[in-house]
Amino acid sequence: MKRIVVFLCGLFLVLGSYPLMTIAQDDDCCPEEDRYGREDELLIRDWEKQMYDLSEKKDKLLILLGNYSKDIDALKSQSSDMDKKVADAENGLYSSVGMDKNSIAEFRKKFDETEKKINNKLGTPSDARKSYFNDIDASRAKCLPEFYTRYIAMKSKLEAWEKESVVSKSNNYTVVKGDCLWKIAGKSEIYNKNNYWPKIWEANEEGVVSAPANTPKKIVNPNLIYPGQVLKIPVLTADDLKKFKDVSYQMKTQRKADEFKKDTKKTSVTKKDIKKNVKKDVKKEVKKDVKKEVKKEIKKDVKQDKKSETNK
Repeated sequence: MKRIVVFLCGLFLVLGSYPLMTIAQDDDCCPEEDRYGREDELLIRDWEKQMYDLSEKKDKLLILLGNYSKDIDALKSQSSDMDKKVADAENGLYSSVGMDKNSIAEFRKKFDETEKKINNKLGTPSDARKSYFNDIDASRAKCLPEFYTRYIAMKSKLEAWEKESVVSKSNNYTVVKGDCLWKIAGKSEIYNKNNYWPKIWEANEEGVVSAPANTPKKIVNPNLIYPGQVLKIPVLTADDLKKFKDVSYQMKTQRKADEFKKDTKKTSVTKKDIKKNVKKDVKKEVKKDVKKEVKKEIKKDVKQDKKSETNK
C-alpha cells in the first residue's frame, strides 16, 4: 500500500511538471524577435530614453535660440546707432561745403547728367559748361570723396574735347613768302590739318585784318594770298570739324578753288601787277629823294655864291 502511494505521488509530480516543460520548450523554440515583439516596435524603456534625449536637445536648442535672439537684438541696436552716426557724419560733411542732404541730391543729379554729356560728347563743350559743369566747378561739393575723382576725370575730358572743338588759339596770321592757305592751315599753331584751309578762306573772303599798300584787302581767290596780309584765323567748332569730315563738302570747296585757279590770269590784280606797282612806288620814292637832294645842293651853292660876293 505504501508503495502504491509513493508511485502515485511520483506519477502526479511527473504529470504536474509536464506543462512547464512544454512551455519551456516552446520558449526555447520561438524566434528571438517574438520574445519582445517585432523588430520595428520599441520597448517602453527605449521610447522613454529617446524622448528624454530629444527633450534634452530641444532645451539646448531653445537656449541657443534665446542667445541668438539677444545677439540679433544687440546687432539691431548697434546697426541703428551706426546708421545714426553715419547720418550725423554725412550731415557734418555736407555742411562743411555749405550744403545739406537735399541740395547734395540735386547736385548729384546735375553731376551725373553733366558727366554723361561729357563722356559721350553730347552737344558742344559750351553746352556742357552751361549745363552744368561751370556750376559744379564753382561748388565746393566737388571736393567730396563721392565726386572728386570723377570731377577730375570729367574736367580732363572736357578740356580735351574743347581742344578738339577749338583748335586754333591764335586770332590772326601774317602771310609770308611761300605761304598758301593749305600750308597755313597745316601749321601746328593753327589747325594742324591742311584740309581745314577753307575755314580761313571763308573768314577772309570779305576782308582780311590788314594788308600792305597796293595789296588786296580780300581773299577772293583762295589760290592768291600775298606777303604782309594779316589773315583772320577763326575758331573751329564741333560743327566745323563734322563738316570737314564730309567728303561732299571737301569736293565742293576743292572744285571751287580749282575754278578760281583757271581764272587766276583773268583777275584784275595779279602777282605781276603787284610787283609792277611796287617797282613804280620805289621809283617814285627814289625820284623824290633825288629831287630833295638836288634842291639842297642848289641852295647850298646859292648861299656860298652870296657869301663870296659879299666878301668881294
